[in-house]
Amino acid sequence: MRKNLIRPIAGIIVLSLAVSIPNYVARADEYDDVISSMQQQEAQTQVTISNLEKATQATKNSIDMLKQQKEAVQDNVDELRGQSASIQSTIDGYEGKLTDLSSEIEQAESAMSEVSAQIVQLNSELEALKAELAERQLLLKNRIKSVYERGGSKGMLQLLTETNTFRDVLNRYVYMDAMVSYDRKKIAECKKLQEELKAKIDEVEKRENEIDAYQDDLDRKYEELENLSDQAQGLLDSTNQSLNAEAGKLKDFDSQLAGLDKTMKNLESQTAAAQAQLAKQIAERLAMKKENTGGSYNASGTELEWLAATIQAEAGGESYTGKLAVGSVIMNRVKSSAFPNTIVGVITQNMQFASYRSGKVELIMRQGASSACVKAAQEVLGGARVGDYLFFMTKYYADYYGISEYTMIGNHAFFYRWIVKEKEEEKSEQNGEGDDREAPENGQENNQTEEDTQKQYEDSDGDDESDDGEDHDDEYDDE
Repeated sequence: MRKNLIRPIAGIIVLSLAVSIPNYVARADEYDDVISSMQQQEAQTQVTISNLEKATQATKNSIDMLKQQKEAVQDNVDELRGQSASIQSTIDGYEGKLTDLSSEIEQAESAMSEVSAQIVQLNSELEALKAELAERQLLLKNRIKSVYERGGSKGMLQLLTETNTFRDVLNRYVYMDAMVSYDRKKIAECKKLQEELKAKIDEVEKRENEIDAYQDDLDRKYEELENLSDQAQGLLDSTNQSLNAEAGKLKDFDSQLAGLDKTMKNLESQTAAAQAQLAKQIAERLAMKKENTGGSYNASGTELEWLAATIQAEAGGESYTGKLAVGSVIMNRVKSSAFPNTIVGVITQNMQFASYRSGKVELIMRQGASSACVKAAQEVLGGARVGDYLFFMTKYYADYYGISEYTMIGNHAFFYRWIVKEKEEEKSEQNGEGDDREAPENGQENNQTEEDTQKQYEDSDGDDESDDGEDHDDEYDDE
């Protein structure tokens, strides 16, 4: 009887297995299809990210090239400005010399006018003396002629003897002698004055010639300076035209750089969004079948340095638990199939850790990580974990992306699955409203430069244990 009962039960079990196996196989195939579809979506997002990164790099190269060209043009502008200032200084010097020459020319012209007036006056005096001399010579000539017409010396004697008394004769003789002597004296004086005036005229004419030569020399110098000034002015005009053209190029460069900067920000925003989308896709796929990311890791000394330095770069001001949490995320990724399987590979994965991109991690490695961060790194390498988290970011960005399930440890929000607050999203879509907070550019929360980072760590007192409330990670690490 029992055998009879066993046979039907066995048949039912066999039948049940026959029915369930195909269903199980179907569900397994369906799961594989979903996983495959998710991986394809991730691959597409990776391609999008890769294209965006290429476009970003090309834009960056264009910006660098334009900056170099702008720098070269700026050097030209500076040089042209120097040349313009030098030429203008030369022109000012020429103008000063021209002003001085103009003054000297005016003085020479005034002196020439005075000398010319003196020559005219002396010539006038000379002509008067010549006329007086001629008149006296004529009177003397006439008297001599009159004497000779009367018989020469006999006539002169007759003139003297025609008088009645010896006294009259003597008086006439004295008078005649005085008259002749006076005429001779005056003729001699006139000749002497004539000679003196002629000498003065010669001297004044010599002075006139000297002034005239001096004036000609001044005119020649003035003309030369005018030509030099005109040439310098032409060079200045040409230089200023080149300067204006180069300055115009600078404005064009500024305009192009502004456009490229806008493009860069747009690409960075798109890349950040794509990185966030990829992180979400990875999280959703991993949530389909949770992986075991625990366990120890046999790390080399170099890997320990990388891990400790990254922990300090991301959570240097956090509590020790916060340091362990950051280290846990890194080691969980190493153990996960969705990320590189080495510590260095995870940390240096493209667009993941801003602290690595900024140079902060390598700076800390050169200086040596703090003992607390080294200890935290050693613990997570030994298998210690603070949760199974694969992602972390600041609370600001966790709320920005609408992450609903995260755990706050210090200033960071840690989570395994990228679960969005769907109700709030739907409500925002229905109301036509979005989150008006500014989206992260390239996933960065603090655009901290490498120089600022280096200064921060050079000024740090090395006290890594206290939670000082500073946000020491530049971005969420999944980006």
